[in-house]
Amino acid sequence: MAGARLPAVSGRRAVRALTSAGFMVDRIVGSHHVLVYPGNPRRTVTIPVHGGRELKPGTLRSIIRQAGFTVEEFISVLRET
Repeated sequence: MAGARLPAVSGRRAVRALTSAGFMVDRIVGSHHVLVYPGNPRRTVTIPVHGGRELKPGTLRSIIRQAGFTVEEFISVLRET
C-alpha cells in the first residue's frame, strides 16, 4: 500500500499541530520556530513560518521525520487540532 498523501499545510498550522502533540516552542529565530519535545530522546524540529504560505512537500516530510511521526500519524494530529 502506498503512503498517505501529504496534506497542504502552512508553517503556522504545523506548529499548532506539533504543540498539541506535546512539542513546546523553544525559540523563534527570524521566521523559523524551533520546537522541542522534552521526552527521551529529546527531539528538535525547526519549522519555517512565512505568513500563510504552504510548506513544500519535501520540507513538510522532513519536519514529520524530525518529529518522529509517520505521515499517517501527522495527519491524525492535524485532524485533532
